[in-house]
Amino acid sequence: MRYTDAMAASTPPTFNAWRASAQRYLHRGHAISFHAEGEGPPLVILHGFPSASWDFAPLWPALTARFRVIAPDLLGFGDSAKPAGYAYTLVDQASMIEGLLAAQGASRAHVFAHDYGDSIAQELLARHEERAGSGLLLGSICFLNGGLFPEAHRPRTIQRLLNSPLGPLIGRLSSKRTFDAGMRGIFGPRTPPSAVLLDELWALLVQHDGRRVLHLLIRYLDERPRLRDRWLAAMRGTKVPLRLIDGLLDPVSGAHMVRRCRELLPELDVVELPEVGHYPQIEDAPAVLAAFLAFHDRLRERA
Repeated sequence: MRYTDAMAASTPPTFNAWRASAQRYLHRGHAISFHAEGEGPPLVILHGFPSASWDFAPLWPALTARFRVIAPDLLGFGDSAKPAGYAYTLVDQASMIEGLLAAQGASRAHVFAHDYGDSIAQELLARHEERAGSGLLLGSICFLNGGLFPEAHRPRTIQRLLNSPLGPLIGRLSSKRTFDAGMRGIFGPRTPPSAVLLDELWALLVQHDGRRVLHLLIRYLDERPRLRDRWLAAMRGTKVPLRLIDGLLDPVSGAHMVRRCRELLPELDVVELPEVGHYPQIEDAPAVLAAFLAFHDRLRERA
């Protein structure tokens, strides 16, 4: 099935309907909110910081027409549990994803990841390579804007503050006004977030008193450098098809991240979106969907 105008016109779920239809999975005793819908090969969605799987709602009708889509809110995000004092790590999030997919009967899956989710996808890829045919098998990975290589990642000031000794205070003092300003700053100038979207993303962030764990979640900024070389080796040595779709106007992981990816992975399949910022799946959903489905059409033809 190729991308069509009819698919572009499909109506995504409403915010309230989305939240009401969520299922639950327990990871280490904590409830993970997730959605699972559609028929076809399993596709797991991995969202970014500090939002939730709702980011991918504009693509939902088209994706579920072709895949069995499994979209969790990662632990500490969205409608999932946000336990205080938890040791949040990318490695643990990857283990949660493996457990969720196993519970859904998926031993093999494609991955569609964004931002923070890119790092989880890299960890899953490293495990795929190290296990040599056991554990979760990956059919492909499609990355959206994210810190694939920490030396090229440019965290915003608020992220640096959250990752400092002032982090607990900064998180608790976060306001809707500062959140809105921060989000607008990473979208493209011609594709700003709507007021409604900002309200929805804020509601997901503050659910379960989420501000109190922001300083714990942001520690991924320190975890990425420790895992970088292992992840790079996996990306260089893998036969798993990879594609990066990148909004070049993203100040965090835009054109400069693409340049670094091409230096380290010259064979990486890259689709550039020159007028888009950090959230391509929201800012230009039709272009992202077309690039994603073209990637999978090519995989199907090769198979």
